[in-house]
Order: sequence, then structure tokens, then C-alpha cells
Amino acid sequence: MQSVLRGIPASPGIVVGPVHLLRWEVPEVKHRLIDDDAIDAEIERLHGAFERARDRLRHLRLRTEHQAGPEEAAIFDVQISILDDGELTRSSEALIRQNLGAEKAFDIILLEWRQHFARHTAPMLREKVGDLMDVHIRVLSILLDLPDHDPVDVPPGANAILVTHDLTPSLTMQLDRNCIAAIATEAGTATAHVAILARSLGLPAVVGLRNALSFLAQGQIAILDGAEGTLLIAPSEHELEDARLRVEQEAGREGEMREIAHSEAITPDGVRMVIRANVDIPDEAEMGATSGADGVGLMRTEFLVVGRATMPDEEEQYKAYKKVIQAFGTRPVIIRTFDVGGDKLPVGGFPTEANPFLGWRAIRMCLDESDLFKVQLRALLRAGVHGDLRIMLPLVVTVDEVRETRQLIDEAVAELAERRVPFRADVPLGVMVETPAAAIACDTLVRDVDFFSIGSNDLVQYTLAVDRGNANLAPRFTPFHPAVLRLIWQVQSTGAAHGIDVCVCGEMGSQPLAVFALMGLGIRQLSVAPRAVGEVKRVIRSVRMAAAQDAAQAALAASTAREAETLLRRRLRTELDAAAQSGGLPALS
Repeated sequence: MQSVLRGIPASPGIVVGPVHLLRWEVPEVKHRLIDDDAIDAEIERLHGAFERARDRLRHLRLRTEHQAGPEEAAIFDVQISILDDGELTRSSEALIRQNLGAEKAFDIILLEWRQHFARHTAPMLREKVGDLMDVHIRVLSILLDLPDHDPVDVPPGANAILVTHDLTPSLTMQLDRNCIAAIATEAGTATAHVAILARSLGLPAVVGLRNALSFLAQGQIAILDGAEGTLLIAPSEHELEDARLRVEQEAGREGEMREIAHSEAITPDGVRMVIRANVDIPDEAEMGATSGADGVGLMRTEFLVVGRATMPDEEEQYKAYKKVIQAFGTRPVIIRTFDVGGDKLPVGGFPTEANPFLGWRAIRMCLDESDLFKVQLRALLRAGVHGDLRIMLPLVVTVDEVRETRQLIDEAVAELAERRVPFRADVPLGVMVETPAAAIACDTLVRDVDFFSIGSNDLVQYTLAVDRGNANLAPRFTPFHPAVLRLIWQVQSTGAAHGIDVCVCGEMGSQPLAVFALMGLGIRQLSVAPRAVGEVKRVIRSVRMAAAQDAAQAALAASTAREAETLLRRRLRTELDAAAQSGGLPALS
């Protein structure tokens, strides 16, 4: 039976392919009692499940190391070590000897372990909760004879649409892009980490497809439209043919966008913009460097941490940063220090908090864990000798955080000098403006920072008190609310008055309508996903700056987000139509 599931557009593109369901959750285990004479066999069954799980993890480790590198593969070493823990075996066996079935005995012990580690005072031990959950799921799946739905278990070239409840960073690291062509999740919003990663990887994605797993069967053909936010189940032959035609048209349009991406970002009335690229993982550096971008406006470093058993050491980080800097040559590369927390958690959560977005995250965590922070700072200063590196601090709300960081940088400089390794001491230091506090009081930062970068995802979230990862609130998450527009205007005006560059590096910078608004608000630098560079330059080359400024002033005076968005859309359409009629670029669809 044909049906259309409607969610939230997360990453554009159309994919026709089989559905691959990933139900990665702890299964329900019934209480089962066994006779005394069955105890030995049940213990043997437990040992067999452990060994099968070890074999599976070793296989996954080899595949992940081959596809993503040894650092990403290290997560499986921790999970293997859990299965090798003699206490886990002894505790499970003790319950089996009390006449519990192997699956229930193991289930009880793992629940106890997870609760114990979740309450632990040491953050690095709390991280193990995620590893324990993966082991919990894997062993129970074997004991209960359930299918093992790992995302890497897809035949090469399958062009599959991965459907799951949510996609954690650790699971995302296991994706084989030669098998998975698109992502659909029941949870999430357009600014959640899965959507950002999907856009970065160039995978079409739809999020917020509530209860999608209950409507789908493994292997059935579907059509995912990332721009429309739909998943069409059991399409007709006519719909399949239409979708394949649209895929071909998109491929042609991508060629056109690549050509525009390498042209200058100058408006018809002669105003130049700077368009840089966002980089999520070092392996994307080459793609970003050839995307037409003027450098890196945001390299996220937390993806060096998520899905890991231990923090990356100085040498590993240095090599990762060096790789990106060298790929961009003399162009600026802005690297953000660890923004761990919120929806970007290391394995198991770091830490477990009721309100992680308002909790111990980003610069707060880094300053409190100064030894770990200095490892990153030393790696960055060493990488700075290879190009135009600039360091950016996330979630700054007070100048004290900047000054504490500068003190740690001074300590890192002294330590590197003592070791006599090459480094650069005069790396520019900027801050992310992501909260109303930082935006309103940005004038208090101007003497201590070299640049501002507006993180629109969090700025919208904190200004409107709307959880950006909550699918129920997605319609309320809008960058066009007058409060958000006015904060951006204030930051840009303050920066201009003090000679400080202001960039927007959130997802807002990749949306044509938002680009039009930002231009009018005075923003002259944007950082976007590499694949969005052409689309953004297309807008810039099609609209007059004077028209954008008039539209932005009207939007600032609007009473509601809907009113602001409506008038911006109307004026952008007028500009695009005029550009098309004058023989310039064709109007955007």
C-alpha cells in the first residue's frame, strides 16, 4: 500500500532505493526460569554469545579502520574489553546458577552496570554508558536470536535509505557511503547533529519522521526527497520514473552549481561577500578546498571526540588540524575548540545532565578540564605554522572565559617552547556568538577578541527557548523571528564600529532566503556546507545589496517571524525574477 511519510527537510537530494531499517535499541527480555540440569548448558550459551559478539566487533573494527581510520575504529576496542571483563562473566553466571535464563541474567547485570556508570562522578567513566549499551544490545540480539542491524551491514552499491529512530555520532561514523545513499530518522530537526552531518557528507536526509519504523519493511523500495522532507513508500512505476528523471536533473543542476561556486561572490551592484566552508571531519578538507570556498569559516572538532573511548592525544589532533590547514593553502582556516555537550556527546553522554544544552558544555567544560583543553591548544598552535590558522571559542557568554583561555594559551606556548617544537604563538582568537547574552553584550568582548562568528543554530535556540532537536517544536524554530534578526543586526553593528569581522557560520547561512536577510543586515562573511557554496553564490550574484538592505530593515520592524519571512520572500522573488528577465541567472525554484 502506497503512503507518504512527511518529516522535516534536513539535506536536499532525491534517492530511489531499498529501505534499510536500523533498530538499535535494547530489546525487551522476559523473565525465564531454568531447571538445575540446564544451568551448564545455559552458561555455555552465554559464553557462545560473548564469543560471537567479539567476532562481530573485531569484524566491525577492521571495516571501520579501513573506511574511516584507526581512531574511529578504536571504539570497538573498548566494547571488546567489556566482553573480556571477568566480572561481567562471573556476575552473569552467578544469576544463571540461581536458575535465571542466560538472556535475563545478562540483561540484569548490564542494567546494573549502566546505572552505576551513569551515576559515576568521573566524566570519563560516564562515557562508558554508551559502550555498555552497544554491548547490551549486541549480546541480547544474539541470545534472543534477533537480527543484527548494523549500519555497515549493507551490500556495496545498494543505494540504500537508512531508516532509524535517531542516528548518534558513533553510529554515523560506521556509515559506509558506498552503501548508504540517504538517511531518514524518526527524531531530530533540521539543525540537529544528524542533519548537519548529512549535509556535510552530501547525503539526502529527512528527519522528524515520527513512527516511520512501524510503517516500513526491510528492503522495500522507497523515494526519499530531502528538499521536500518526504519518504514515499511503495511508489508506482510512474512515480519511480519521475523520481529517476528528477535525480538526473539534479545531477545536471549540481554541475551548474559547481561552475557558479568557482565564480566571485559579488552582487550586481558591486558588493563583495566572503564565502567559506564548514568542515566537520578532516577527511572533508579536500572537498571543501575545491568547493569554491574562500577558506574554512568553521571546522568542528568535536567529531574527533564523539564515538571515541578516549580523548585524542596532541599528536593525533595536530595531524588532523594540519591536514585541513594544508588543504586550504594560504586561505584562512578557523578551527573551533571542542563544543562537546548538547546534542554532540561523546559515547554515553559527557556528562549526564537534565538540561545538557544549558549545562556543562563547550567552553565551560574546556576551561574546567584545563589539562585536556591545553592538549588541544598545543595541537592547534603547532598546526598554525602550516597556514593561516585562527582559533574560535564556542558558547562564550563573558569576557572572563576569553581571558582564561588566553592564559591557557600562554601556558601552552611556554610548554611548546620548552619542548622546542615548531609552533605559532600569535594565532588570532575569536568567539562564537550563540546566546542573547553574548549578542547583547558583545561590546564587552571587542578588546579581547579578533573576530566574531554568529552561530545561528544555537542563537535561535536560546533566543526563542526552542530546543533545536525537538521535532515537536520544529515549526517554532525560525531564524526570521524579529528578536533573532535584531540580535544579528546588533552584533554586526558592534563589530563594524570596532573594526571586527563578523561571520555567520550556522545553517542559516546556507538557506537562500536567510542569505538575502543576512546580506541586508550587514553580514559580509558566511560559512556554509561545501555543497552549498554554489547555491549561496547564486543568490549573492542575483540580488542587489541595496534591495537586501531595504528588505532587512522592513524585516527588523516586523511584529512576527511569519510577517518578516513573508516580506523577505516576496522581495527576494522580485529580485530573482528581475535577474532572470535581464538575462542573468535563472530564478531559483
